Amino acid sequence: MFFTDLCNAFETVFRPDPLTWTMTALILFVLVTVCGYSRRYLAGDNNYTEFAYSVLLLGIGVLVMVSADQIWVMLAGWGISNLLLVKLMVHKRQWLAARNSGLLALKTFCAGFGMLTIAFWLLSVCAHTFSISAILSHSNQVVGLRGNVALLLIALAALTQSAIWPFHRWLISSLNSPTPVSALMHAGLVNGGGFLLVRFAPLYLSRPAYLYALFSAGLISAVLGTIWKLLQTDVKRMLACSTMGQMGFMVMQCGMGLFAPAISHLCWHGLFKAYLFLSSGSVVREKRNKNSFGGITALSFAVSCLFGAVGAYMFIVASGSSIQWYDTSCVMLALAFMASTQTSCSITDVQAKPARLVLALTASIVTGLSYGLSLRLIERILAPLGLLQPQPFNALYLCGFIVIASIWLAMNMNIAVRLQNTHIWKRLYMAALNSSQPHSTTVTTLRTTYYG
Repeated sequence: MFFTDLCNAFETVFRPDPLTWTMTALILFVLVTVCGYSRRYLAGDNNYTEFAYSVLLLGIGVLVMVSADQIWVMLAGWGISNLLLVKLMVHKRQWLAARNSGLLALKTFCAGFGMLTIAFWLLSVCAHTFSISAILSHSNQVVGLRGNVALLLIALAALTQSAIWPFHRWLISSLNSPTPVSALMHAGLVNGGGFLLVRFAPLYLSRPAYLYALFSAGLISAVLGTIWKLLQTDVKRMLACSTMGQMGFMVMQCGMGLFAPAISHLCWHGLFKAYLFLSSGSVVREKRNKNSFGGITALSFAVSCLFGAVGAYMFIVASGSSIQWYDTSCVMLALAFMASTQTSCSITDVQAKPARLVLALTASIVTGLSYGLSLRLIERILAPLGLLQPQPFNALYLCGFIVIASIWLAMNMNIAVRLQNTHIWKRLYMAALNSSQPHSTTVTTLRTTYYG
């Protein structure tokens, strides 16, 4: 009897679904990887035991958040996870810059937590329940001023968590954190905003105005993060700007009604960014390819575009999706084309042996297949939740895609080098560089101010 009551109570508080299992798998994999790395990275550190327990509690908090069916349980997991992240960021408490980084993050997280608290209270008032599944199944009850304010506050809380502009400052100022903490942050906690939007996706899908706002906010962050990344000389700062851009792209996908592809992007970005942070110490041995952005000829780019078209076709085959030109699903095909083309650009050299071209074509095909298969897998897993509802392709989505495509073309056409001596370009460069800097109080300018 007791065991039955306990199980019933557990099912009331936690109700795992396909989204929960997907996030749990990602969280556990990243957590185990980071813990293994931390044992070597922090070997001999006097605070390692405290650090290990904090990481373990952080993992538990995130798992509680993603599996909760009661809004107050999700809120508790959200708040505890962020507090533990701030604690881990300030690993060296005597280091003033680290304390300032943690304080800036704490202020941002508290603002997001406050907005989320009000939003959840309004949802419970509208739906007369604390159950998330019940709220989503009766989304028609979340109406009126209360419902709209709740959805607005949830979106703002998600933007603060995922460092979407203008809430990005805490992320690019968090570089004083130990490398394992940065990996957890960029591969885990920063994705919390995306998870929150996807969890309450049914409420947003019936309100196009919110989708348009999310798309616009994501577009700004995607553009700024991508441009800022190219201006950095510090490896971790470059990765932080990259995360900002990728989170912007994820929010753009949510704004297009492509919530399932957003989760696929979230998972792959989390795994890849964890790898980049954990391997950032070996960047001094990196060998850069001469065919990076702006370093290819017109003929090589044309050949790469041809290979990219093949990769895009393989994406269609692998994803099994019916691409419609009148809705936002066509954007995924265009992105597959750009990704496949860019992969080929890094390899293609028309003056080299034919084997080089064969390798570039193979890489484009593999890129398209991998992208398509990953989307198909996530869409199959999340199919019961109905998270793939492309929106009509209107002027806003078209303008956003034109902006992304124009920046991509400009980078490959070496526009930056051609304009670098103009006065307006210098002003734009300095404005972008200054905007991408961390908060001044989080920067250690002198070696003597660091206490290890």
